[in-house]
Amino acid sequence: MPSTTNGTSSLTTALDRDGYVLIPSALTPDELTQLRAACQRSIDLARSGQWPFIRTLPKQFPPWPADISHGIWGVQHLLHPSMPDHALFASSYFAHTVVDPVTELLGVVPDELVMELYNLLIRPDADFALRWHRDDIPPTATADEEMARLGQKAWHAQWNLALFDDCSLVVVPGSHKRARTAEERAAEPWEDNMPGQEVVQMRVGDVVFYNNNILHRGVYSRDVERMTLHGSMGVVGHGKERARNVLQHGVGAWVQKCDFSGLGEGVREGAEGMRQRLVDMGRVNRDVGFAQED
Repeated sequence: MPSTTNGTSSLTTALDRDGYVLIPSALTPDELTQLRAACQRSIDLARSGQWPFIRTLPKQFPPWPADISHGIWGVQHLLHPSMPDHALFASSYFAHTVVDPVTELLGVVPDELVMELYNLLIRPDADFALRWHRDDIPPTATADEEMARLGQKAWHAQWNLALFDDCSLVVVPGSHKRARTAEERAAEPWEDNMPGQEVVQMRVGDVVFYNNNILHRGVYSRDVERMTLHGSMGVVGHGKERARNVLQHGVGAWVQKCDFSGLGEGVREGAEGMRQRLVDMGRVNRDVGFAQED
């Protein structure tokens, strides 16, 4: 059964049990209209080669080349100060509909949050799929190494916010609390019928928060429209392991130039605090490398 809630009271319980939780209808009709228009403008820039920060086919994980000749499947760095609609994307990223669930899921207050990533996952130019993986744990990890990481407190919250119906995310519920089974270890990277898998069915405006170390993959069709905002926020105080997953995307190169002056009072101060904590993360964590290999 899908892990779904209509409020925040059961968010933590559902995420802990299943590894993901879906909140329906997180956007107003006006927000949906504005975000769709902004995303379309961003996609047009990316597909025309005018935005260099993209996820290019057929590569799964960063770093991605800026060569669009094989097509793209994502637009990076929506909060970049050079992104034409960065102000609208910032209002979405720092909105209470995101920050409130994040603080509840992580068990922290807003002053402990770190700005991380905000990207856009789109309809690919060719059918494309990610292999089964955990974001923070390499496929070569032993069972003991997996459990050592899975037993730690969450370092961040990650979410997908769908602007069109989206059934691209496939997960194995509960796998964020255990090592891979022998069958999961032996499975092909693009196994279509992993035992216990669930397709996360998102309707327009739904947001799903998920543990990035749940066993999961993405399956994307070139024939299905997709605009899914893909974000994460972290918790201050974690070291190189979390820094690698964030800074490998190149956000440290421009974060100090962000302009959040258009955000409302209260929201703006929180955003500036989160931004500064990301700057601080980059200052003490250099040459972090990459978390996964294609």
